[in-house]
Amino acid sequence: MREAFERNGIRGVLHRPAEPSGDGLVLTHGAGSDHRSPLLAAVAKAFEDAGCLVLRFDLPFRRERPNGPPHPAGAARDRAGVAEAVSLLRPLGCARVFAGGHSYGARQTAMAAAQSPALAESLLLLSYPLHPPGKPQQLRTAFFSQLRTPALLVHGAADPFGTLDELRAALSLIPASTRLLAIPSAGHDLKAIVRQPETVTEAFRRFIPPHHGAAL
Repeated sequence: MREAFERNGIRGVLHRPAEPSGDGLVLTHGAGSDHRSPLLAAVAKAFEDAGCLVLRFDLPFRRERPNGPPHPAGAARDRAGVAEAVSLLRPLGCARVFAGGHSYGARQTAMAAAQSPALAESLLLLSYPLHPPGKPQQLRTAFFSQLRTPALLVHGAADPFGTLDELRAALSLIPASTRLLAIPSAGHDLKAIVRQPETVTEAFRRFIPPHHGAAL
């Protein structure tokens, strides 16, 4: 069941599962989108079907402007928005809360977790933007050595923001447990996942440990 959600400055859609597992997921968007993106909607529905309470939400920069990319100066507020979304989901019957995002949302979610290791139990990072297209020397990995939260990364083999080999090499910098789910022929938008979102749900379920005998 889906319902509009707006509280403490957080705006989006809340997915309530018919049979809750006790797990929750906050999920946010990339630089050119919002919580209504087809990718987020598909992934959120798949997690809802698996028993997870899901909040897909807008980052602060998108609440301020309906269009346009985020400003670098506002990145800290976007990370604070991720933390606020997690704090709102925890009281809603979630024993565990996971945090995830697509592209810019994935980067800010991972950075928020590096700054606050207790933020979430695990991360779901869709199309992590390892570097700007065509600029592999400008790696966005400075915080990787501080990331202590387990992370599943979902990445297209044709993503211009980083090749699979580049991403595998970068993951060696993260001291936490990581896993890479490669999507053949997919680009940065992960359209293949929109058609088969259960691919992500199943991979995430295998990645995270069971919780008191019941997992996602």
